[in-house]
Amino acid sequence: MRLVVFDVDGTLVDSQAHILAAMAQAFGGLGLAAPDRAAVLEIVGLSLPQAMARLVPALSAPERDQLVAGYKDAYSGMRAQTLSPLYPGAAAMLEALARDPSLHLGIATGKSRRGLLHLMAAHGWEGRFVTMQVADDHPSKPHPSMLQACLRETGIAPQHAVMVGDTVYDMEMARAAGLHGVGVSWGYHHASRLGPRVIDRFEALPAELADIWDERAA
Repeated sequence: MRLVVFDVDGTLVDSQAHILAAMAQAFGGLGLAAPDRAAVLEIVGLSLPQAMARLVPALSAPERDQLVAGYKDAYSGMRAQTLSPLYPGAAAMLEALARDPSLHLGIATGKSRRGLLHLMAAHGWEGRFVTMQVADDHPSKPHPSMLQACLRETGIAPQHAVMVGDTVYDMEMARAAGLHGVGVSWGYHHASRLGPRVIDRFEALPAELADIWDERAA
């Protein structure tokens, strides 16, 4: 068996509009100017406490905790009203990979469990992923804890597993856990930062996976 683990925001789901709006509401609630778009997208993928610490290192810990709470409340409200769209080809790609009896699919995301379960239900993905790791249970990316848990839960060795993501945190996490990383060019960090394996469309992923595992078998 082999394992393909996906990041969510910026990889499968284009949640940029919700992220930026929730960040603006959280900062506005404390009377602060929101960070610009580039600064916010740079921290996507980190767990919220670490993200806020990078965005506003001069704030006190209690103030950053207020930002985290404000962001969660704002994002939850937006999520209840509108669903962030999937990137083109995401649904078809997951369906195709799920039909391969030699593959397991997993998730490693900075989302909360509540947010991820909402997304799974909205897209009819219950049962699609055999392992789902969230920010509630692990240190923030790029710590390898999420991927190590994926490997433990599936019993799959790291050489038979691949991480697919859009940020440097995903790629660093993959390296730290001994997995190959595959970057996607449409996400929140520039493709040039993601290493040698980057795809420009989901239709290219099966061939990239085959190339990785052919190399490892050689």
